[in-house]
Amino acid sequence: MIRYALLCEHDHDFEVWFASSGDYDDQAARGLVECPFCASRQVRKAIMAPAVSGTKKTAFKAERAAQIQTLVMEAMGKIRAHVEAEFDYVGDAFAKEALAIKDGAAEDRGIYGEATPKEVAELAEAGVNVAPLPPAAAPVPKAKVN
Repeated sequence: MIRYALLCEHDHDFEVWFASSGDYDDQAARGLVECPFCASRQVRKAIMAPAVSGTKKTAFKAERAAQIQTLVMEAMGKIRAHVEAEFDYVGDAFAKEALAIKDGAAEDRGIYGEATPKEVAELAEAGVNVAPLPPAAAPVPKAKVN
């Protein structure tokens, strides 16, 4: 068995196992090797390096993970900022106010505040959908790449 790193004409990279290098050549010549992302059959071998611990691929994965973490933290910060700017803060009266809104006893509007775990469970039992507010954005440490 041999594994090839492949690229399609749109630069989608993917890996495929073949019984032998001759099998790859035969299937590629017959147009049977296809990109799983866009179905292009214009596929070529990518440059490959042996899998050795501590290679640049490991560093790339760590860098990519840090980038994703940064994007998630930024999105959560935007959600929090939107809620703080557009919703009414009701403090520790959150559970009481949420029930009043559900029952029609208070104005229907977006609110946020504090609730105990017991109050959150009671709101869920009453059919009130609640979700925790993402934490305030904190600096994300940069991944160490050796």
